[in-house]
Amino acid sequence: MAGAPRIEHLVTSGTFSLDGGTWDVDNNVWIVGDDDEAVVIDAAHDAGAILAAVGDRRLTAVVCTHAHNDHVNAAPQVADATGAPVLLHPDDDVLWTMAHPRRRPDGALADGQVLTVAGVGLRVLHTPGHAPGAVCLYAPDLGALFSGDTLFAGGPGATGRSYSDFGTIITSIGERLLTLPGETVVHTGHGDTTTVAAEAPHLKEWAARGW
Repeated sequence: MAGAPRIEHLVTSGTFSLDGGTWDVDNNVWIVGDDDEAVVIDAAHDAGAILAAVGDRRLTAVVCTHAHNDHVNAAPQVADATGAPVLLHPDDDVLWTMAHPRRRPDGALADGQVLTVAGVGLRVLHTPGHAPGAVCLYAPDLGALFSGDTLFAGGPGATGRSYSDFGTIITSIGERLLTLPGETVVHTGHGDTTTVAAEAPHLKEWAARGW
């Protein structure tokens, strides 16, 4: 028996670098699967810890919500150790190349695409703004959204650096994420989880502030 599908969580630590600056960060790494197979969402910083968490399960994909280096820096090593493909939206190619100039992703993510693991569908939602190729993954069977850096507990992802845009992320959140069922649990790229219901009332406030 493969057991019930489940969500597992790691926190890994390292640095984020862009526009000439470098910052210490803690990243959420999410693993979705059962006892037999899994996908990794955002292979950040520590390939060894991620591989240990996957264990002897078949890894079907390393999914990148976007290509900022802190979300993809361990992706090639995890993929090469397991044979799993690295999947990324092609609009983030410029950011991926900054992190991995000699290694290409293995496959492209597209809006509306459904990745299936352990009988659970993960629907790709293209949510540009924090990065041009940013995506979220919606798993209705698990009542879960994996939001990367598009939506956090308390506000949208940052848009103050290259290849980001505030108006675009507000549109993405309003049209693609806050329309999901309110009880959907939002598993973020950094920090605490939240729910769609907790964040939905604040969209106009965020837009007015110009976050």
